Amino acid sequence: MATIHYLKGDATEPQEAVSGPKIIVHVCNDLGKWGRGFVLALSKRWPAPEQSYREAFASNSPPALGSVQFVAVEKSIEVANLIGQRGIARRGQKSPPIRYDAVRTGLAAVARRAMENGASVHMPRIGCGLAGGRWDRIEPLITDTLLAAGVPVTVYDF
Repeated sequence: MATIHYLKGDATEPQEAVSGPKIIVHVCNDLGKWGRGFVLALSKRWPAPEQSYREAFASNSPPALGSVQFVAVEKSIEVANLIGQRGIARRGQKSPPIRYDAVRTGLAAVARRAMENGASVHMPRIGCGLAGGRWDRIEPLITDTLLAAGVPVTVYDF
């Protein structure tokens, strides 16, 4: 089984320690709101993931929880916009917007894509920022989906 490698660094600059195609995964909300957190770093580096996300939410059939948009940004790099949070965090909200089942579903789709393309997966600690998730709940989802499929994973702490 593959393992998770933890690095200090920027997930928008995947390390070359693992050669071949790379998929950068991050968690998005189901409202079409893009403008805080890791997405700012993505948009600064590549406009296509934000553009694709906004276009999808402007359509008559916006992406559902658990779905993933794969957006090519460079010859061998794709960004996976994983819809894994219901709404956005608000003051006084009883539970965080993260939806672990949706993250699991999305990661399973990422695992399939990575296996098809021989890609490694790179990410910040997804779902643990604005989505309010806990890493001790996210890490087992990565193990059960990506690592179980033999996909190498690198997690970046900025």
